[in-house]
Amino acid sequence: MQSTYIAIFLCAVLNFAAGCKNTPQPDTIPKPQFEQNEPQPLLTAADQIGEYLSLIGERKTAMVVNQTSRVGETHLVDTLLALGVNLQKIFAPEHGFRGTADAGEQVADGRDTRTGLPIVSLYGKNKKPSPEMLAGLDLVVFDIQDVGARFYTYISTMSYVMEACAEAGIPVMVLDRPNPNGHYVDGPVLEAGQSSFVGLHRVPVVHGMTVAEYARMVNGEGWLKNGVQCNLSYILCKNYDHNTPYELPVKPSPNLPNARSIYLYPSLAFFEGTSFSIGRGTTTQFQVIGHPDNQIGDYEFTPVSMPGAKYPKHENTLCKGLNLSELNNESLRRINRLQLNYLIDMYTNFSDKASFFNSNNFFNLLAGNETLQQQIKAGMSEADIRATWEQDLSAFKEMRKKYLLYKDFE
Repeated sequence: MQSTYIAIFLCAVLNFAAGCKNTPQPDTIPKPQFEQNEPQPLLTAADQIGEYLSLIGERKTAMVVNQTSRVGETHLVDTLLALGVNLQKIFAPEHGFRGTADAGEQVADGRDTRTGLPIVSLYGKNKKPSPEMLAGLDLVVFDIQDVGARFYTYISTMSYVMEACAEAGIPVMVLDRPNPNGHYVDGPVLEAGQSSFVGLHRVPVVHGMTVAEYARMVNGEGWLKNGVQCNLSYILCKNYDHNTPYELPVKPSPNLPNARSIYLYPSLAFFEGTSFSIGRGTTTQFQVIGHPDNQIGDYEFTPVSMPGAKYPKHENTLCKGLNLSELNNESLRRINRLQLNYLIDMYTNFSDKASFFNSNNFFNLLAGNETLQQQIKAGMSEADIRATWEQDLSAFKEMRKKYLLYKDFE
Protein backbone atom coordinates (compact mmCIF):
# COMPACT_ATOMS: atom_id res chain seq x y z
CA MET A 1 0.00 0.00 0.00
CA GLN A 2 2.85 2.36 0.87
CA SER A 3 4.41 1.78 -2.55
CA THR A 4 1.09 2.58 -4.21
CA TYR A 5 0.88 5.93 -2.43
CA ILE A 6 4.49 6.73 -3.39
CA ALA A 7 3.75 5.92 -7.03
CA ILE A 8 0.66 8.11 -6.97
CA PHE A 9 2.61 10.96 -5.38
CA LEU A 10 5.42 10.72 -7.94
CA CYS A 11 2.85 10.71 -10.75
CA ALA A 12 1.27 13.84 -9.30
CA VAL A 13 4.61 15.61 -9.02
CA LEU A 14 5.59 14.74 -12.58
CA ASN A 15 2.25 15.89 -13.94
CA PHE A 16 2.50 19.15 -12.06
CA ALA A 17 6.05 19.67 -13.24
CA ALA A 18 4.83 19.28 -16.82
CA GLY A 19 2.96 22.53 -16.33
CA CYS A 20 -0.64 21.40 -15.84
CA LYS A 21 -1.31 22.72 -19.34
CA ASN A 22 -4.91 21.55 -19.53
CA THR A 23 -6.05 22.86 -16.16
CA PRO A 24 -9.24 24.89 -16.77
CA GLN A 25 -9.86 28.15 -15.01
CA PRO A 26 -13.16 28.53 -13.13
CA ASP A 27 -16.06 27.89 -15.52
CA THR A 28 -14.19 28.31 -18.79
CA ILE A 29 -14.32 26.16 -21.91
CA PRO A 30 -11.01 24.56 -22.86
CA LYS A 31 -9.57 24.59 -26.36
CA PRO A 32 -10.60 21.53 -28.43
CA GLN A 33 -8.10 18.73 -28.44
CA PHE A 34 -6.48 17.96 -31.80
CA GLU A 35 -6.96 14.49 -33.24
CA GLN A 36 -4.03 12.15 -32.78
CA ASN A 37 -2.95 9.24 -34.94
CA GLU A 38 -3.20 6.62 -32.22
CA PRO A 39 -6.08 6.31 -29.74
CA GLN A 40 -5.12 7.75 -26.38
CA PRO A 41 -6.36 6.26 -23.10
CA LEU A 42 -9.41 7.90 -21.56
CA LEU A 43 -8.56 9.56 -18.25
CA THR A 44 -11.14 10.78 -15.79
CA ALA A 45 -10.47 14.07 -14.04
CA ALA A 46 -9.59 12.25 -10.83
CA ASP A 47 -6.92 10.26 -12.69
CA GLN A 48 -5.10 13.49 -13.54
CA ILE A 49 -3.82 14.34 -10.07
CA GLY A 50 -1.37 16.92 -11.30
CA GLU A 51 -4.24 18.94 -12.80
CA TYR A 52 -5.93 19.68 -9.49
CA LEU A 53 -3.61 18.91 -6.57
CA SER A 54 -2.06 22.38 -6.56
CA LEU A 55 -5.50 23.96 -6.99
CA ILE A 56 -6.67 22.32 -3.79
CA GLY A 57 -3.43 23.24 -2.06
CA GLU A 58 -3.73 23.60 1.70
CA ARG A 59 -7.38 24.58 1.71
CA LYS A 60 -9.71 22.92 4.20
CA THR A 61 -11.61 20.62 1.87
CA ALA A 62 -14.74 18.48 1.97
CA MET A 63 -15.35 15.71 -0.55
CA VAL A 64 -18.70 14.73 -2.10
CA VAL A 65 -17.81 11.17 -3.04
CA ASN A 66 -18.89 7.55 -3.04
CA GLN A 67 -17.49 4.18 -4.10
CA THR A 68 -17.00 5.37 -7.71
CA SER A 69 -14.58 8.11 -6.66
CA ARG A 70 -11.37 6.31 -7.50
CA VAL A 71 -7.89 6.88 -8.87
CA GLY A 72 -7.08 3.51 -10.38
CA GLU A 73 -7.80 0.97 -7.66
CA THR A 74 -7.52 3.49 -4.81
CA HIS A 75 -10.30 5.66 -3.44
CA LEU A 76 -9.79 9.36 -4.13
CA VAL A 77 -10.10 10.19 -0.42
CA ASP A 78 -7.30 7.75 0.46
CA THR A 79 -5.20 9.12 -2.41
CA LEU A 80 -5.55 12.75 -1.38
CA LEU A 81 -4.90 12.01 2.28
CA ALA A 82 -1.68 10.22 1.29
CA LEU A 83 -0.68 13.33 -0.66
CA GLY A 84 -1.22 15.54 2.38
CA VAL A 85 -4.45 17.26 1.33
CA ASN A 86 -6.27 18.88 4.25
CA LEU A 87 -9.50 16.87 4.10
CA GLN A 88 -12.06 17.79 6.75
CA LYS A 89 -15.13 15.66 6.02
CA ILE A 90 -17.01 13.51 3.53
CA PHE A 91 -20.47 14.29 2.19
CA ALA A 92 -22.24 11.06 1.20
CA PRO A 93 -25.02 10.84 -1.44
CA GLU A 94 -27.78 8.24 -1.86
CA HIS A 95 -26.40 4.72 -1.25
CA GLY A 96 -23.76 6.12 1.12
CA PHE A 97 -20.02 6.71 1.03
CA ARG A 98 -19.11 3.10 0.27
CA GLY A 99 -22.19 2.61 -1.96
CA THR A 100 -23.93 -0.24 -0.13
CA ALA A 101 -27.23 1.32 0.98
CA ASP A 102 -30.45 0.39 -0.82
CA ALA A 103 -32.25 2.93 -3.02
CA GLY A 104 -34.32 5.18 -0.78
CA GLU A 105 -32.71 3.83 2.38
CA GLN A 106 -31.83 6.37 5.06
CA VAL A 107 -28.09 7.04 5.07
CA ALA A 108 -26.82 7.89 8.54
CA ASP A 109 -24.06 10.27 9.55
CA GLY A 110 -21.00 8.63 10.99
CA ARG A 111 -17.24 8.32 10.73
CA ASP A 112 -15.24 6.44 8.11
CA THR A 113 -13.43 3.58 9.83
CA ARG A 114 -10.57 3.63 7.31
CA THR A 115 -9.68 7.33 7.49
CA GLY A 116 -11.38 8.60 10.65
CA LEU A 117 -13.06 11.38 8.65
CA PRO A 118 -16.59 12.38 9.64
CA ILE A 119 -19.27 11.37 7.13
CA VAL A 120 -22.26 13.68 6.64
CA SER A 121 -25.24 12.20 4.84
CA LEU A 122 -26.83 14.20 2.02
CA TYR A 123 -29.65 11.72 1.65
CA GLY A 124 -32.70 11.70 3.85
CA LYS A 125 -33.62 14.76 5.88
CA ASN A 126 -30.53 16.76 4.88
CA LYS A 127 -30.26 16.67 1.11
CA LYS A 128 -28.69 20.12 1.14
CA PRO A 129 -25.69 20.92 3.37
CA SER A 130 -26.54 23.33 6.16
CA PRO A 131 -24.37 26.36 6.98
CA GLU A 132 -23.17 24.48 10.07
CA MET A 133 -22.04 21.54 7.90
CA LEU A 134 -20.03 23.91 5.70
CA ALA A 135 -18.54 25.99 8.51
CA GLY A 136 -14.77 26.26 8.36
CA LEU A 137 -14.45 24.85 4.84
CA ASP A 138 -12.50 26.54 2.04
CA LEU A 139 -13.47 24.20 -0.80
CA VAL A 140 -15.88 21.39 -1.68
CA VAL A 141 -14.84 18.82 -4.30
CA PHE A 142 -17.47 16.74 -6.14
CA ASP A 143 -16.37 13.46 -7.73
CA ILE A 144 -19.18 10.95 -8.36
CA GLN A 145 -19.89 8.79 -11.40
CA ASP A 146 -23.28 9.59 -12.93
CA VAL A 147 -25.24 7.56 -15.51
CA GLY A 148 -26.94 10.40 -17.38
CA ALA A 149 -30.59 10.03 -16.35
CA ARG A 150 -32.54 12.89 -14.76
CA PHE A 151 -33.94 10.69 -11.99
CA TYR A 152 -30.53 9.33 -10.93
CA THR A 153 -30.11 11.41 -7.79
CA TYR A 154 -26.39 12.22 -7.83
CA ILE A 155 -26.96 15.31 -10.00
CA SER A 156 -29.62 16.50 -7.54
CA THR A 157 -27.08 16.15 -4.74
CA MET A 158 -24.57 18.14 -6.78
CA SER A 159 -27.14 20.90 -7.38
CA TYR A 160 -27.93 21.20 -3.68
CA VAL A 161 -24.22 21.28 -2.83
CA MET A 162 -23.67 24.05 -5.37
CA GLU A 163 -26.58 26.02 -3.95
CA ALA A 164 -25.43 25.68 -0.34
CA CYS A 165 -21.85 26.57 -1.23
CA ALA A 166 -22.99 29.58 -3.27
CA GLU A 167 -24.93 30.86 -0.26
CA ALA A 168 -21.92 30.29 2.01
CA GLY A 169 -19.35 31.75 -0.39
CA ILE A 170 -17.44 28.47 -0.72
CA PRO A 171 -16.11 27.41 -4.14
CA VAL A 172 -16.97 24.04 -5.67
CA MET A 173 -14.64 21.97 -7.85
CA VAL A 174 -16.14 19.22 -10.02
CA LEU A 175 -13.89 16.38 -11.10
CA ASP A 176 -15.57 15.25 -14.29
CA ARG A 177 -16.30 11.70 -15.38
CA PRO A 178 -17.68 10.30 -18.66
CA ASN A 179 -21.41 9.85 -19.09
CA PRO A 180 -22.14 6.26 -20.25
CA ASN A 181 -25.46 7.55 -21.65
CA GLY A 182 -23.95 10.79 -22.94
CA HIS A 183 -24.36 9.85 -26.62
CA TYR A 184 -28.01 10.93 -26.96
CA VAL A 185 -30.73 13.20 -25.56
CA ASP A 186 -34.31 11.97 -25.19
CA GLY A 187 -37.47 11.87 -23.15
CA PRO A 188 -40.01 14.36 -21.82
CA VAL A 189 -38.63 17.56 -20.33
CA LEU A 190 -39.60 18.03 -16.68
CA GLU A 191 -42.58 20.36 -16.32
CA ALA A 192 -43.25 23.06 -13.73
CA GLY A 193 -44.68 21.67 -10.50
CA GLN A 194 -43.00 18.26 -10.89
CA SER A 195 -39.65 19.13 -9.31
CA SER A 196 -38.39 16.59 -6.77
CA PHE A 197 -35.18 14.85 -5.73
CA VAL A 198 -35.63 12.50 -8.72
CA GLY A 199 -35.82 15.51 -11.03
CA LEU A 200 -34.93 19.02 -9.90
CA HIS A 201 -34.57 20.90 -13.16
CA ARG A 202 -36.18 21.37 -16.57
CA VAL A 203 -34.17 18.75 -18.43
CA PRO A 204 -35.26 15.62 -20.32
CA VAL A 205 -34.96 12.12 -18.88
CA VAL A 206 -31.69 11.60 -20.79
CA HIS A 207 -29.80 14.90 -20.80
CA GLY A 208 -26.59 13.81 -22.57
CA MET A 209 -24.22 15.79 -20.32
CA THR A 210 -21.35 15.02 -17.99
CA VAL A 211 -21.63 16.26 -14.41
CA ALA A 212 -19.34 19.22 -15.14
CA GLU A 213 -21.46 20.22 -18.14
CA TYR A 214 -24.60 19.79 -16.07
CA ALA A 215 -23.14 21.94 -13.28
CA ARG A 216 -22.41 24.69 -15.80
CA MET A 217 -26.02 24.57 -16.99
CA VAL A 218 -27.40 24.74 -13.44
CA ASN A 219 -25.25 27.81 -12.82
CA GLY A 220 -25.76 29.43 -16.20
CA GLU A 221 -29.53 29.05 -16.28
CA GLY A 222 -29.96 30.46 -12.77
CA TRP A 223 -31.55 27.29 -11.42
CA LEU A 224 -30.09 27.64 -7.92
CA LYS A 225 -32.39 29.13 -5.29
CA ASN A 226 -32.80 32.90 -5.63
CA GLY A 227 -30.52 32.80 -8.66
CA VAL A 228 -27.33 32.53 -6.60
CA GLN A 229 -24.18 31.74 -8.56
CA CYS A 230 -21.78 29.05 -7.45
CA ASN A 231 -18.05 29.76 -7.71
CA LEU A 232 -17.55 26.74 -9.95
CA SER A 233 -14.42 25.18 -11.40
CA TYR A 234 -13.90 21.80 -12.98
CA ILE A 235 -11.25 19.43 -14.25
CA LEU A 236 -12.05 17.71 -17.53
CA CYS A 237 -11.73 14.13 -18.69
CA LYS A 238 -8.97 13.55 -21.22
CA ASN A 239 -9.48 11.85 -24.60
CA TYR A 240 -13.26 11.78 -24.20
CA ASP A 241 -16.16 13.07 -26.27
CA HIS A 242 -19.89 12.32 -26.39
CA ASN A 243 -19.39 9.46 -28.86
CA THR A 244 -16.87 7.69 -26.61
CA PRO A 245 -18.15 4.37 -25.20
CA TYR A 246 -17.41 4.07 -21.50
CA GLU A 247 -17.91 1.00 -19.35
CA LEU A 248 -17.83 1.89 -15.66
CA PRO A 249 -15.08 0.18 -13.65
CA VAL A 250 -17.16 0.37 -10.43
CA LYS A 251 -20.91 -0.13 -9.96
CA PRO A 252 -22.44 3.36 -9.60
CA SER A 253 -25.10 1.97 -7.23
CA PRO A 254 -26.05 -1.47 -5.91
CA ASN A 255 -28.73 -2.14 -8.54
CA LEU A 256 -26.82 -1.09 -11.66
CA PRO A 257 -24.37 -3.98 -11.85
CA ASN A 258 -23.14 -3.71 -15.45
CA ALA A 259 -23.18 -1.74 -18.71
CA ARG A 260 -26.37 -3.43 -19.92
CA SER A 261 -28.32 -2.32 -16.86
CA ILE A 262 -26.97 1.23 -17.31
CA TYR A 263 -28.08 1.38 -20.95
CA LEU A 264 -31.53 0.02 -20.02
CA TYR A 265 -31.93 2.12 -16.89
CA PRO A 266 -33.43 5.29 -18.47
CA SER A 267 -36.19 3.16 -20.06
CA LEU A 268 -36.85 0.64 -17.30
CA ALA A 269 -36.75 3.04 -14.35
CA PHE A 270 -40.31 4.12 -15.21
CA PHE A 271 -41.43 0.71 -13.88
CA GLU A 272 -40.35 1.87 -10.41
CA GLY A 273 -43.61 3.84 -10.38
CA THR A 274 -45.69 0.79 -11.28
CA SER A 275 -46.57 -2.56 -9.74
CA PHE A 276 -43.96 -4.32 -11.91
CA SER A 277 -40.52 -5.48 -10.78
CA ILE A 278 -37.40 -4.67 -12.76
CA GLY A 279 -35.24 -7.18 -10.93
CA ARG A 280 -34.39 -5.63 -7.58
CA GLY A 281 -33.69 -8.61 -5.37
CA THR A 282 -32.10 -10.61 -8.21
CA THR A 283 -28.70 -10.58 -9.91
CA THR A 284 -30.20 -9.09 -13.09
CA GLN A 285 -31.37 -5.73 -11.76
CA PHE A 286 -32.74 -3.39 -14.48
CA GLN A 287 -32.44 -6.24 -16.97
CA VAL A 288 -35.70 -8.10 -16.35
CA ILE A 289 -39.35 -7.01 -16.18
CA GLY A 290 -42.06 -9.01 -14.46
CA HIS A 291 -45.13 -9.34 -12.28
CA PRO A 292 -46.90 -12.33 -10.75
CA ASP A 293 -49.93 -11.70 -13.00
CA ASN A 294 -48.09 -10.59 -16.13
CA GLN A 295 -49.08 -12.20 -19.43
CA ILE A 296 -46.12 -11.17 -21.63
CA GLY A 297 -43.01 -13.31 -21.85
CA ASP A 298 -42.07 -16.72 -20.47
CA TYR A 299 -39.15 -15.72 -18.24
CA GLU A 300 -39.56 -16.33 -14.51
CA PHE A 301 -37.72 -14.83 -11.53
CA THR A 302 -38.29 -14.53 -7.79
CA PRO A 303 -37.06 -11.39 -5.99
CA VAL A 304 -35.49 -12.00 -2.58
CA SER A 305 -34.11 -9.65 0.04
CA MET A 306 -30.38 -9.06 -0.39
CA PRO A 307 -27.78 -6.36 0.32
CA GLY A 308 -28.73 -3.26 -1.66
CA ALA A 309 -32.27 -4.58 -2.19
CA LYS A 310 -34.01 -5.00 1.12
CA TYR A 311 -37.69 -5.96 0.88
CA PRO A 312 -37.86 -5.85 -2.93
CA LYS A 313 -41.14 -5.56 -4.78
CA HIS A 314 -42.93 -8.99 -4.94
CA GLU A 315 -40.44 -10.44 -2.47
CA ASN A 316 -40.38 -14.26 -2.50
CA THR A 317 -43.08 -14.31 -5.19
CA LEU A 318 -42.66 -15.79 -8.65
CA CYS A 319 -42.77 -13.10 -11.35
CA LYS A 320 -43.30 -13.74 -15.05
CA GLY A 321 -42.05 -11.51 -17.80
CA LEU A 322 -39.10 -10.60 -20.01
CA ASN A 323 -35.40 -11.34 -19.71
CA LEU A 324 -33.26 -8.60 -21.28
CA SER A 325 -30.03 -9.71 -19.62
CA GLU A 326 -28.69 -11.35 -22.77
CA LEU A 327 -29.13 -8.35 -25.06
CA ASN A 328 -25.96 -7.14 -26.75
CA ASN A 329 -24.46 -4.10 -25.05
CA GLU A 330 -23.31 -2.39 -28.23
CA SER A 331 -26.70 -2.91 -29.87
CA LEU A 332 -28.39 -1.33 -26.85
CA ARG A 333 -26.00 1.60 -26.99
CA ARG A 334 -26.77 2.21 -30.67
CA ILE A 335 -30.53 2.54 -30.05
CA ASN A 336 -29.96 6.15 -28.89
CA ARG A 337 -33.47 6.67 -27.51
CA LEU A 338 -35.80 5.71 -24.70
CA GLN A 339 -37.68 2.48 -25.31
CA LEU A 340 -41.30 3.07 -24.32
CA ASN A 341 -42.49 -0.15 -25.91
CA TYR A 342 -41.79 -2.16 -22.75
CA LEU A 343 -43.99 0.12 -20.66
CA ILE A 344 -46.77 0.39 -23.23
CA ASP A 345 -46.89 -3.35 -23.94
CA MET A 346 -46.94 -4.33 -20.27
CA TYR A 347 -49.77 -1.89 -19.52
CA THR A 348 -51.80 -2.84 -22.60
CA ASN A 349 -51.70 -6.55 -21.78
CA PHE A 350 -52.09 -6.29 -18.01
CA SER A 351 -55.49 -7.42 -16.79
CA ASP A 352 -55.70 -5.24 -13.66
CA LYS A 353 -54.99 -1.86 -15.23
CA ALA A 354 -56.26 0.02 -12.17
CA SER A 355 -53.30 -1.29 -10.14
CA PHE A 356 -50.61 -0.92 -12.82
CA PHE A 357 -49.51 2.59 -11.82
CA ASN A 358 -48.73 3.08 -8.13
CA SER A 359 -51.01 5.49 -6.30
CA ASN A 360 -48.14 7.45 -4.70
CA ASN A 361 -47.54 9.66 -7.79
CA PHE A 362 -43.98 8.37 -8.14
CA PHE A 363 -44.45 7.52 -11.81
CA ASN A 364 -45.31 11.15 -12.57
CA LEU A 365 -42.22 12.36 -10.69
CA LEU A 366 -40.07 10.01 -12.76
CA ALA A 367 -41.74 11.14 -15.99
CA GLY A 368 -41.55 14.78 -14.93
CA ASN A 369 -45.17 15.30 -15.89
CA GLU A 370 -48.69 13.92 -15.49
CA THR A 371 -49.07 13.52 -19.23
CA LEU A 372 -47.11 10.32 -19.92
CA GLN A 373 -49.30 8.22 -17.63
CA GLN A 374 -52.43 9.68 -19.23
CA GLN A 375 -51.06 9.02 -22.72
CA ILE A 376 -50.34 5.37 -21.93
CA LYS A 377 -53.79 4.89 -20.39
CA ALA A 378 -55.34 6.46 -23.50
CA GLY A 379 -53.63 3.90 -25.73
CA MET A 380 -51.37 6.30 -27.60
CA SER A 381 -48.60 4.75 -29.68
CA GLU A 382 -44.94 5.29 -28.86
CA ALA A 383 -44.52 7.41 -32.00
CA ASP A 384 -47.43 9.67 -31.06
CA ILE A 385 -46.17 10.05 -27.49
CA ARG A 386 -42.67 10.90 -28.69
CA ALA A 387 -44.08 13.56 -31.01
CA THR A 388 -45.41 15.46 -27.99
CA TRP A 389 -41.85 15.81 -26.63
CA GLU A 390 -40.28 17.33 -29.72
CA GLN A 391 -40.78 21.05 -29.11
CA ASP A 392 -39.40 21.01 -25.57
CA LEU A 393 -36.61 18.61 -26.55
CA SER A 394 -35.50 20.86 -29.40
CA ALA A 395 -35.39 23.87 -27.08
CA PHE A 396 -33.35 21.91 -24.52
CA LYS A 397 -30.87 20.69 -27.13
CA GLU A 398 -30.27 24.25 -28.26
CA MET A 399 -29.73 25.41 -24.66
CA ARG A 400 -27.48 22.42 -23.94
CA LYS A 401 -25.01 23.47 -26.64
CA LYS A 402 -23.94 26.49 -24.58
CA TYR A 403 -22.63 24.30 -21.76
CA LEU A 404 -20.87 21.46 -23.53
CA LEU A 405 -17.20 20.92 -22.75
CA TYR A 406 -16.55 18.05 -25.18
CA LYS A 407 -17.23 17.36 -28.84
CA ASP A 408 -20.91 16.44 -29.21
CA PHE A 409 -22.40 13.31 -30.74
CA GLU A 410 -24.08 15.26 -33.56
